[in-house]
Amino acid sequence: MADAGVAALYVPGTTRVHVLPAQVKVAGAIGLVFAVALTPREAFWAYGLFAATIAVVAASAGLRPSLIARRMAVEVPFVAFALMLPLVGQGERTEVLRLSLSVSGLWAAWTILAKATLGVAVSVVLASTTPATQIIGGLEALRVPRPFTAIMGFMLRYADVLTEKIGAQRQAMASRGYDPRWFFQAKPLAISAGTLFVRSYERGERIQRAMIARGFAGTMPASRQQPATRSDWLIALTPAGAAFAVALASWRLL
Repeated sequence: MADAGVAALYVPGTTRVHVLPAQVKVAGAIGLVFAVALTPREAFWAYGLFAATIAVVAASAGLRPSLIARRMAVEVPFVAFALMLPLVGQGERTEVLRLSLSVSGLWAAWTILAKATLGVAVSVVLASTTPATQIIGGLEALRVPRPFTAIMGFMLRYADVLTEKIGAQRQAMASRGYDPRWFFQAKPLAISAGTLFVRSYERGERIQRAMIARGFAGTMPASRQQPATRSDWLIALTPAGAAFAVALASWRLL
């Protein structure tokens, strides 16, 4: 049960993207995201090429566009925030569809939407083609500090436990005839959140004491990773390398 939600992110497959070692996929994803972040906001064509690159990788992995679009709904709050910037921004203004919008706000909204959307898309493709435990193992293979990967591992193991407790609390509230849906009903939700935090903290302390009693020394045992060949690195880093080339070209063409 605890691993069901985490495992649900992974889409089983036998494509070349699926079978690549986790460490090369993680390195390629990080490189691609960095290239997107370094690209100037004025280079619209570059972002189109980034999107096409991600689409090619997703298609190579056999991922359906509907699946990617559904999982990218996680960025909706960022989209809402970005759409507010042209309305509340200061400085020079322009009129779009009879609305007076801030020019700097429009640029900021475009930057957030473009870079955040591409970053989320890369994360979705990575999570859909690599089990979460292998991603952590890949980070360890890339020499990420063990305490950091241990924290990530615990987070993945117990995220679904907390989700289950939230569902149980909501069911208990509903069984007592209370089903808050509006902002003015936020007090019971705040109380539930506080209770969940206290119980989670106490649970974490109990788990830590139990692990120390069993010889836990601060980090989890290193997981065995599939060795990566030179061909694996070449395949995984090709999209990131192309993205860096696009980013460099975009700066030169400004």
